[in-house]
Amino acid sequence: MLLSVDRSDAKRHQSLSYEIVDAVAEREGVDATEIEPPEYEALYDVLNPEALEALFAPREDGTPRNPGRVEFTFCGYDMVVTSDGDVTVIETE
Repeated sequence: MLLSVDRSDAKRHQSLSYEIVDAVAEREGVDATEIEPPEYEALYDVLNPEALEALFAPREDGTPRNPGRVEFTFCGYDMVVTSDGDVTVIETE
């Protein structure tokens, strides 16, 4: 089952890392603060959250980066995060 959450609001106040954890929490039916070890894996064990933020951040001169996406598995879900801020959670089969 696919859950896509549009997180592309230009005034997004949360980091992509938080948005990823929040999307999994929504799918799990728990509060985002509950997505932590030992019950859930830590996001930083799967990817470097700072590198993900930097990957999609504007360049130093302020110009946007080319569109892109990152795919990974987190807490038993296939995750797709795009440069425009979409976070998609897909149940692994």
